[in-house]
Amino acid sequence: MNNVEKKYNRLVIVLSVAIPLVVAILFGIKIDYELPVFLPPIYASINAFTALTLAVGVWAIKNGKRELHEQLMISAMVLSAIFLVLYVLYHMTSDSTTFQGQGPIKYVYYFILISHILLSIAVIPFVLITFFRGITNDIKRHRKIAKITFPLWLYVAISGVLVYILISPYYA
Repeated sequence: MNNVEKKYNRLVIVLSVAIPLVVAILFGIKIDYELPVFLPPIYASINAFTALTLAVGVWAIKNGKRELHEQLMISAMVLSAIFLVLYVLYHMTSDSTTFQGQGPIKYVYYFILISHILLSIAVIPFVLITFFRGITNDIKRHRKIAKITFPLWLYVAISGVLVYILISPYYA
């Protein structure tokens, strides 16, 4: 393991722990300020664009379009970061919405929500390692972990949209 890889590995560990911790801490802070826009459909749309970007990025690399793939993966990272900021901002300024569905849909909703939350935390180190291996041109190892990262990240993006669709009728 060279020095660059050691540096990136340390950064992956720090970010993989810090991001969920900071989000959890910020969720506990309430700001008495009404935002001028309704954020959930915006950040759900960002999740949808992230999923699309990931899918097109995989298509691009499988079709030999490496530069396009790189641009799309950077875009997916940026979209995910924007999503996270907006999501936290919304929850710092608004009360959480309770899902009011009954019957089987309630179990479907909670399964999707819980798996989305858990995998959104678990995918962080995968995304970061995959990204760093790509930008450092460690292509063999990048491909190996990307086969795990892609379906996890895609699931997180799509399940985020599904959570929004299922809870949106209950927004006040």
